[in-house]
Amino acid sequence: MKGKTAIVTGAAGGIGAAVVRGLGERGVRVAAVDRDAGRLGETVRRASAAGAAVEAFVADVTSAESVEALVDAVEHRLGPVGYLVNAAGVLRLGEARKLTDEDWAGTFAVNTTGVFQVSRAVANRMVERAGGAIVTVASNAAGTPRTGMAAYAASKAAATMFTKCLGLEVARYGIRCNVVAPGSTDTPMLTSMWRDESDRRGTVEGRLDAYRVGIPLGRVASPATVADSVVFLLSDQASHITLHALTVDGGASLGV
Repeated sequence: MKGKTAIVTGAAGGIGAAVVRGLGERGVRVAAVDRDAGRLGETVRRASAAGAAVEAFVADVTSAESVEALVDAVEHRLGPVGYLVNAAGVLRLGEARKLTDEDWAGTFAVNTTGVFQVSRAVANRMVERAGGAIVTVASNAAGTPRTGMAAYAASKAAATMFTKCLGLEVARYGIRCNVVAPGSTDTPMLTSMWRDESDRRGTVEGRLDAYRVGIPLGRVASPATVADSVVFLLSDQASHITLHALTVDGGASLGV
């Protein structure tokens, strides 16, 4: 993987930042992308201090114009993009019948339309070069209903199927498209859902009132664990894997 160029969206977040570090450790030139300039700068500082070749790019994945300008800038400054990781995501909680129009639209704008726009821009360039790999970070909620998470789950399901359909269409050009579906991962997105220690325990042990089983392995994932799976699917070790969704949730969705 050394010497190749990657774009990682959502690089200021827990999983995105871990992917940046994981790719940087393998000698990949990483374009770390997020709309939060402050947190993005911290991601880049930490990765750079560890010896990674990482550059920050502030962009909004919900804007097609911003995305096209982003990919052009990355290729101009870092070289042809060989890897894309769609890790940008937002979470709006609420019962399905009580979600606002803004909750629904805002969730899909980032989690689904953002994946579409960035993947389209990068894949069009990969087709010209006949090669590349794309991984979308979705969620086990894309296939397992969760109370209070209808918008998030639906957006991740859509992003999952979009990525697989894209992968089917570009396979003839040697481009692989896969999905990593994490479960509960130790990130600010998860901890924002916890009100107290009982919520933390409920995540691991399960909650009957929310129709939720626990995590059979008995622990929440670390961002680095999820990032390892992303890096694997990008790498040549996964050279014959495409259209696949790899669930990384400690058994929380019972293998479904």
